[in-house]
Amino acid sequence: MLSLNFPKEVTIIEVGPRDGLQNEKQFVETEIKKAYIQKLAAAGIKEMELTSFVSPKWVPQMKDAGEIVRSAPEGVRGMVLAPNRKGIERVLETSCKSIAVFVGVSNTFNQKNINKSPRESLEELKPAIAELKAQNYFVRACISTAFYCPYEGKVQEEDTLALCREFVEAGVDELSVADTIGMAAPHESYSLFSRLKDELPDVLLAAHFHDTRKMALANIYAALEAGVDRFDSSAGGLGGCPFAPGATGNVATEDVVYMLDRMGIETSINLDRLVDAIDTIAPAVSREISTGYYSLSKQG
Repeated sequence: MLSLNFPKEVTIIEVGPRDGLQNEKQFVETEIKKAYIQKLAAAGIKEMELTSFVSPKWVPQMKDAGEIVRSAPEGVRGMVLAPNRKGIERVLETSCKSIAVFVGVSNTFNQKNINKSPRESLEELKPAIAELKAQNYFVRACISTAFYCPYEGKVQEEDTLALCREFVEAGVDELSVADTIGMAAPHESYSLFSRLKDELPDVLLAAHFHDTRKMALANIYAALEAGVDRFDSSAGGLGGCPFAPGATGNVATEDVVYMLDRMGIETSINLDRLVDAIDTIAPAVSREISTGYYSLSKQG
């Protein structure tokens, strides 16, 4: 019997087109990205990270961001990551109305990622968030290294909570709280997300797990118990942060959807069509896709 704490429905935020591809050394052709995104939408994905407006010098995979945004599918909340004021200004020049910003809880990670301390990043973003909300933009704050940092080790729960509170006070619509290097254990997932749900009830809350140590599904289960009903995932388990050593792929969308389906939790995502989307991107990426559900689907 399901726990009374489990939600009846869950929203999957697909991060494959952005977080899944950003670390690919070989450039994935723009037309392949477009086809991948369209097929993800056809599978029932309603919210998606499309791309990011970052320096192509540092993340060359995202150099076609403008074209990707222009071809975004209808009926999908397509979000664009913008790490700083310059990136936000580029988004404002497009038709996209949903922006994701990010700050790492860990000072060292944030410095290596965007050459600023978390405090400096936050102070730069606060007025930008206010301006975006005044123009009716949906603003998502991605909280990196919420559990562990590849440089500093364990991140204190209070530090993560404090950063989340400041973003909520700044006016963001959603927090995406990430286990960036996949070190969190289920009891840590439950503890942090329970407190976030209790202390920040008026903001959308998403959990973002990497599967580095094969604990992502267990952590999602624990977050479900804590009342979380929004999860980031990447079709094919693609992904990894170029500034976080050891951060392998995100949890695979198909494995999350399969688990939720078996638990009787509605996602409105068609697994066969999701596999079709993965088939589109698989030949263009550097590693073989071998996630559980996808591999079994190939065996007939």
